Amino acid sequence: MTNADHHVITELEAVLTSQEYSSVVVRNYCAYARGFLDHLAQRNIPVADVTEAQVEQYLREAVALFQRRHGRLPGPRWHQIPCAGIHALLRLVQGRWPPATNAACAADALRFAICDEYEGWLLDERGLARPSIDALLWEARHFLAWQLERCGAEGLMDLSVDDTDRYMDLRALKLTRSSLKSVAERLRSLLRHLYRAGHIATDLSPHIIASLLYAYEGVPSILERGQIAAVLESARADKTPAGLRDYAILQLLATYGLRSGEIRNLRIEDIDWRSETIRVRHSKTGACSFLPLMAPAGEAVLAYLRSGRPATHAREIFIRTRAPYRKLEKLYSLVRRRLCDAGIKPPGKCGPHIFRHARAVEMLRASVPQKIIGDLLGHRSTASTVPYLKLATEDLRAIALDVPGTEVLA
Repeated sequence: MTNADHHVITELEAVLTSQEYSSVVVRNYCAYARGFLDHLAQRNIPVADVTEAQVEQYLREAVALFQRRHGRLPGPRWHQIPCAGIHALLRLVQGRWPPATNAACAADALRFAICDEYEGWLLDERGLARPSIDALLWEARHFLAWQLERCGAEGLMDLSVDDTDRYMDLRALKLTRSSLKSVAERLRSLLRHLYRAGHIATDLSPHIIASLLYAYEGVPSILERGQIAAVLESARADKTPAGLRDYAILQLLATYGLRSGEIRNLRIEDIDWRSETIRVRHSKTGACSFLPLMAPAGEAVLAYLRSGRPATHAREIFIRTRAPYRKLEKLYSLVRRRLCDAGIKPPGKCGPHIFRHARAVEMLRASVPQKIIGDLLGHRSTASTVPYLKLATEDLRAIALDVPGTEVLA
């Protein structure tokens, strides 16, 4: 190994240590990175020029070597540690991994250019949130790759209704009506942009036919108060760092009915312990709400901050339990696991949103006006709150009977 490679390994060890990986993980990652550098040196391949194909080839050779040494194939997850060490090395040297995809032909160059232009339009002109932009871009990349592979870069201008119909038929094979409607809406957005930017000759967006969905036709899953109490009690019994974190998250879900992103983006400075308030940044509207910090939720968060949260420079409250310590990516698997531990099996979806539905219905049953329910949930209008309350139509009817002139929701 050259002096330059030794310097890279030393730097990698320092970076991993600063990210608070355990000493065992740091040692293993550096060992696999060192082996990969030796492999590259034998073939005169600079580490700065490594491609994904070369990493895959190295791992195939490593599997073959393992089989020769041990007389059997490694386990299905054996490659994860070598991959993690090699990817950490390549992120350090190349700045990012996996590397950005380069255009291999004119069709690829056109697709990349259109997607970059489309992303800027969605962000600057329409002002959409990042999750919405990511969903629209995924559909755009998928559609453009499909169309340009069939017709080439020169054929995009001749895009027709028949082409869009074929694409929708292809996407409809494994999708529900609700998902297919979302595909249609994303495709309409792309087609409007393509026409506006002059990439196609005709605005085809009006010709995209979506599935017919009736208002409030789907009935969401919901948890009753006894089930929520059982989930909270089960999580409270877990005194590990993950248990303290999960219990605090579940308390916030049950108390305020927050969205997943609103919990994941909560920061240390969002809780004012002196005035006992919590600031919530609503992920859809961008507005902020200041809510009273209820005792059960506040105590759960405080216990996590004192005894469960790892030492990190991240300002978000809820952090991964394994290095690198950064904010949580998702809450779905966390909530689903805690529901299973408590023996709760909702008939439908079982992610964090069912706590949001449950909180809305619980407030309705307590005769809280829909406007106040909507304010707590971060809605701009009461119409946005109605879907959360469709499981409590009997409660709505009872309220309507008590208030003359109130419209009854069917």
